[in-house]
Amino acid sequence: MRIVVWSAFIRSRRMELKQRLSQQLKESRDAFLRNPYPTYQKRLENLNKLESLIKAHQAEIIYAIEQDFGTRSISETGLLELFTSIETIRDAKKQLKKWMKPSHRHTSVWFFPAKNRVVPQPLGVVGVIVPWNYPLMLTIGPLVAALAAGNRVMLKMSQNSPHLAQLLVELFEAQFNRDEVAIYADEAEMGPEFSKLKFDHLLFTGSTKTGRAVMQSAANNLVPVTLELGGKSPVILDEKFDVKIALERLLGGKLYNCGQTCIAPDYLFVPQSRLNEVVETTKAIMAKRFRTIQHQDYTSIIDANAFERLTHLLSDAKEKGAKLINCIPNSEPERGSRKLPFYLVTEVESDMAVMQEEIFGPILPIITYQHIDEVFHYIAQRPRPLALYLFSEDKWIQKKFTQETLSGGLCINDVMLHVAQHDLPFGGVGESGMGHYHGREGFNTFSKLKPVMTQSRFALTPLFYSPYSGFAKSILNVMINRKIGNYESAIQQKLTSLLRIIGRDVS
Repeated sequence: MRIVVWSAFIRSRRMELKQRLSQQLKESRDAFLRNPYPTYQKRLENLNKLESLIKAHQAEIIYAIEQDFGTRSISETGLLELFTSIETIRDAKKQLKKWMKPSHRHTSVWFFPAKNRVVPQPLGVVGVIVPWNYPLMLTIGPLVAALAAGNRVMLKMSQNSPHLAQLLVELFEAQFNRDEVAIYADEAEMGPEFSKLKFDHLLFTGSTKTGRAVMQSAANNLVPVTLELGGKSPVILDEKFDVKIALERLLGGKLYNCGQTCIAPDYLFVPQSRLNEVVETTKAIMAKRFRTIQHQDYTSIIDANAFERLTHLLSDAKEKGAKLINCIPNSEPERGSRKLPFYLVTEVESDMAVMQEEIFGPILPIITYQHIDEVFHYIAQRPRPLALYLFSEDKWIQKKFTQETLSGGLCINDVMLHVAQHDLPFGGVGESGMGHYHGREGFNTFSKLKPVMTQSRFALTPLFYSPYSGFAKSILNVMINRKIGNYESAIQQKLTSLLRIIGRDVS
């Protein structure tokens, strides 16, 4: 009896949630249809409100994220959440006029003097599913792109970000109409129902497994999706690059958010001859940075399930013959605070869980190699990663990795910083995702790039209306069999002169 009652309650709750989300989508779409092309001034106003909202509530945002994590470095939240979000807004404001401006395109000589252009047009209502690991930055980034493109937006926060979600709901409702921006804190069945909505575009950031489910739900309504997923992003250290510089940079990026970053370095290729040097240098660097995991800048693992998953990766590797090196030796894993020391894992094999799944934590397996071709072969045989990191000054090696490996992004002689470049697109390939955002690519993702052709009063196309004259057939023969090439510009100039002589408007 209890099971029947509970099932009925769940069905009722799901139906209520579905109706609530559908009603908001309708209100947002109706608002969009009343103003389908917001002016530059309106879009700029929205971006300014967004920037003011973040700046005015920095302390509350930092505290909310701290509550959700247990321990989250305040400085890292400032750097990786607040600063990056505000910089994204500033860049969008600076570039907005340029992004909105129609671009003129070439017109083939056969259709001259018609004019071609591409007009970026808002799509309508954009859905955004936000993960927990960078909950502010990964809310603001897609939101900025969608608002700059002139859309209405609905966002769903993660169940692991309840404090920040509740804060953002309150802040946004005070600054924006809900038909402009509607934010939802996660609740039971919210995710599946949200991804079933008939958005004009849906952006999801999260795991590959959940990304597949989101894409399947969206496909039922032919909703286009951008999937920002993850994967195992490799780091390659070559024979000659300075080990200390490489590891300072690698560890700096790896330890952001305690490794809970979709583009975090996942495993490291090291020349066999340099393995001991790498291990000892890592120990020395970590000894200077963290003497204990209780340091305020050493972030907690997000929840108990994630903590248990990471400790299982370590125990599985050890049972199968790997060597675990605790690089914060005065500390052991602490379930209460969900803090895990940074581990190197050597002597790894491909059947170990640590080499089978994205780590998303403070663990770095090391694979040794004799020749760089071994690295290419290994990477090529595995799912395409979201990022790839190469430490090498060798131009030939740099070129080879650029051209012969396929990843969402490539960063040479550092890690993760390519994502901080406003003018570079961000996105995965294959199992690490599809589509791009950031900068102009983000604006374009949430726009319909509408091709517009404007025919002039005088046109050559009537020559090719049926029935076809002998002259038309002769021209067609020239079109098919002769190369216009460099003569195209000259032909256009002569046609323009001819049309002016006979008094035709060529505009």
